[in-house]
Amino acid sequence: MKVAIVDDEQHCIDHLVALLKPYGSKVDLSCFGSAEEAIKGLDSIHPDIVFMDVQLHAKTGFDVLSSLPKRDFSLIFTTAYEAYAIEAFKFSAIDYLLKPVDKDDFEMALQKAMEKVEQSQLHDRVKVLLSHISTENNPKRISIPSNDGYAFLSIEDIVRCQADINYTHIFTVDGKKYTASKTLKHFEKLLEGQHFFRIHNSHLINLHYVTSYHKDGYATLKDGLKLEVSTRRKEAFIKECGKL
Repeated sequence: MKVAIVDDEQHCIDHLVALLKPYGSKVDLSCFGSAEEAIKGLDSIHPDIVFMDVQLHAKTGFDVLSSLPKRDFSLIFTTAYEAYAIEAFKFSAIDYLLKPVDKDDFEMALQKAMEKVEQSQLHDRVKVLLSHISTENNPKRISIPSNDGYAFLSIEDIVRCQADINYTHIFTVDGKKYTASKTLKHFEKLLEGQHFFRIHNSHLINLHYVTSYHKDGYATLKDGLKLEVSTRRKEAFIKECGKL
């Protein structure tokens, strides 16, 4: 198994090397201390797993990824700060570890990487990640995990999310339906601050698609669909709609 560590701080490299030590001869390890070294080295060794620091002197791990012709490896970011970036990782479904790296978190991330759980569609998931970190006013996107892989959607195109036990059905403005292998609570937390509101145990809706609220307890969406708003959430719902 070829493993690469990309970090501009030697003590951080040493810490990850120590965590990898129990794997002994199973790991063929390479370390790179700068973005320039990483771009050249990763393209040459074709690693299976890469631990990538977010900040690399004046450059970032994202600069490295953008410069690689192939991203066919399992990727785990490491970072000591930047809360906005942590949120971006969640939207993209790319794994990350907070520094100083905890042994149990490391073991869990490495196991997933070895099983190639997070390797599929990495190129597209990196694009989702960059859409949240970029300062450009581009639509923010989200990775939707399913049993078959990932779907990639603009958040502004999501009309509503509907619970189905441990799954969630996501409906978009073009009339399509996507089924994600995550609970509605996961999406409620993920989409917090994106003008989504949970009107009922089963429904999370994009407030931009609400046309009216009726005193009989139903909200009407732009496509004509009526959805029940629970009594205890009615006041907060009306308040949030009024902010738009």
